[in-house]
Order: sequence, then C-alpha cells, then structure tokens
Amino acid sequence: MTIVYVVLGAVFLVGAAIGLYAWLAPRREASQPPPAEPIAPFEPNLSWTTEAGDEFAGLNESARCDLIFAVSDLNDERSARLLEHALDDPSDAVALAAAHALARRGASDTIAAYVQRRPGERADRIVSTLALLQ
Repeated sequence: MTIVYVVLGAVFLVGAAIGLYAWLAPRREASQPPPAEPIAPFEPNLSWTTEAGDEFAGLNESARCDLIFAVSDLNDERSARLLEHALDDPSDAVALAAAHALARRGASDTIAAYVQRRPGERADRIVSTLALLQ
C-alpha cells in the first residue's frame, strides 16, 4: 500500500509544479491587428444624371426615381452604368431604387462591389431594405 501513496504523492507534486509554472510563467503579449485605414466619408454625387442627358441634370428626387425605373427596363451598357452611378445619389430613395433595378437585372455583383467601396450605415441600410424587397 505504501507504493500507492508514493505514486499518488508524486502525481500530486507534479500536478502542483505544473500548476505553479502555469500561474507564474511569463505571458506572451497579444499581437494587435494593424490599424484600419480610415474610410472616406460619403460624398453625394448628383452628376450621374448628366449621363442621361443635360435635360435630366436638375431633376428633383421623385423625378430621379422615375428616371431610374424608366431606365431599369433598358438592357444596354449605358443604362447599366447610369444605374451604377445612381447608387451614389444623395437620396436614399434614389439609391435604393437603383439597387432594386440592378438586382432585378441580375447585377448583384455590382451592388456588392458598391458596398465594398462604400461600407457604412447607408450601404447596410440599402442592402437590408433590398433584401426585404426580394
């Protein structure tokens, strides 16, 4: 029976030594991730309407939405570029209309690229509202 007590005592001493080392050992410093580059603030761009023509350059918000929905049925490169530029409109309604038109066209990659270029609350709001519409 004495050998059993000796083995148990040795196991206890080894466990205590390991625990003591783990408690007193120097800690490795946590590595800090590199600081993220600051994101430029969103700057509204109303110049996208000039691509539709000079007569559309001074449209109000509802007229710009009407323009988006009128252009959304055209299947050419110029209208796709206009819809992509409309995502930068200062009005959330116009930007959402453009995102909806692009999604209906199957250009979800264009919307994803916009969200990558302009992350933030506005892009998140457009994406979440667009998800509700689909």
